[in-house]
Amino acid sequence: MKSVLIISIPTSKQTLPVAERDHIQGSIDAPIGLLEYGDYECPYCGDAYLIIKAIQERLGDRLCFAFRNFPLVNAHPHAQHAAEAAEAAGAQGKFWEMHDLLFENQDALGDENLAQYAAALGLNARRLIGDVTAGAHHARVREDFKSGARAGVNGTPTFFINGVRYDGAFDIDALLAALTKPHAR
Repeated sequence: MKSVLIISIPTSKQTLPVAERDHIQGSIDAPIGLLEYGDYECPYCGDAYLIIKAIQERLGDRLCFAFRNFPLVNAHPHAQHAAEAAEAAGAQGKFWEMHDLLFENQDALGDENLAQYAAALGLNARRLIGDVTAGAHHARVREDFKSGARAGVNGTPTFFINGVRYDGAFDIDALLAALTKPHAR
């Protein structure tokens, strides 16, 4: 007779949106929490970006969405600077605007492009590029990456719904069904 070991991993704050550290859209108290670990240069994350936008529109204030950086630098040479640019834009009050521009322009993520996006958003582009080249937000991006690695993230995009990893199909219907089934938060 074979014995089977079942390991239960409790939900941790690492995989739930945290108001004090995460960039969030929606109320932290929303009944549904969706956390994405993503890479701005990853084409699958680009597809996910569009799906998340549609889901946010459908779920409205029932959803709290958070994004954490998980740049896969070995596969995506611009991912690290793009993540740091998003954080630098966040320091100037425009994280989500930069987040959106980066996903909408995945084929143009060089430093000169990042400066153009900053200027288009009305940010101090010189400051943003200075922050990126100096690594001013490297520690924050690394913290996101490490939290993902501790939670078992090894590719992008990776999602957690109310603290539980979602490994289902990634299309709008499947993700929406997973988000709207009863969850304990």
